[in-house]
Amino acid sequence: MGTLGRAIYSVGFWIRETGQALDRLGCRLQGSYYFQEQLSRHRTLMNVFDKAPVVDKDAFVAPSASIVGDVQVGRGSSIWYGCVLRGDVNNIVIGSGTNIQDNSLVHVAKSNISGKVLPTIIGDNVTVGHSAVLHGCTVEDEAFVGMGATLLDGVFVEKHAMVAAGALVRQNSRIPCGEVWAGNPAKFLRKLTDEEIAFISQSATNYINLAQVHAAENAKSFDEIEFEKVLRKKFARRDEEYDSMLGVVRETPPELILPDNVLPDKAPTALKV
Repeated sequence: MGTLGRAIYSVGFWIRETGQALDRLGCRLQGSYYFQEQLSRHRTLMNVFDKAPVVDKDAFVAPSASIVGDVQVGRGSSIWYGCVLRGDVNNIVIGSGTNIQDNSLVHVAKSNISGKVLPTIIGDNVTVGHSAVLHGCTVEDEAFVGMGATLLDGVFVEKHAMVAAGALVRQNSRIPCGEVWAGNPAKFLRKLTDEEIAFISQSATNYINLAQVHAAENAKSFDEIEFEKVLRKKFARRDEEYDSMLGVVRETPPELILPDNVLPDKAPTALKV
């Protein structure tokens, strides 16, 4: 940094210090009416008395998710942004390779009308779509819960079964293996095809891979993030056609390359219900 740069830096520093001093003076003059900034009390993992979450070291939990109380999350599972898993009055168990997608809610029942104590049990390689609600229910391995679906107390979703997007599954309903249930209240719609059953398993694998990318991104330091910003800005200006005319070959830095297993053109065909 040259002489001019140091001078500009010093002026900026003085201006900021003066602004902070004026803010403190104004707060004192306002007395008890001044605004006090509070620290965010959000905690991704939070105990409830002696109940503490147990999350496998290879699971991904998004920074804005909340896992509270007696909750177990298995190996390779992913809890996405905005999710709430609240195991306060009972326990929640999530198996391996399962994904609970953004803004979903998982809760439990200490008691209900039928007098049953109902934890929420979710098996291995289950996909739970965005904004789904699971309350005191059981979802077996490789089942699929669509976006915005609601599963009430006592619901049992068998292996390779599917709850369609937006469905409301009433209390104590059982969805058999290989069936799609849809509607409000949810009813049998049709049988799943072999391709759709295979897609359920593939969907779980896709989210395992995607979770690794998000985990790596969330683990980056401030310096790494700023360095990548500079690289993206630099390579955004390149013109491949112009470079080819000049015979120039510009290699994309590895920091800017998306892994093969999450590239859009390599994703499987979306499941239709």
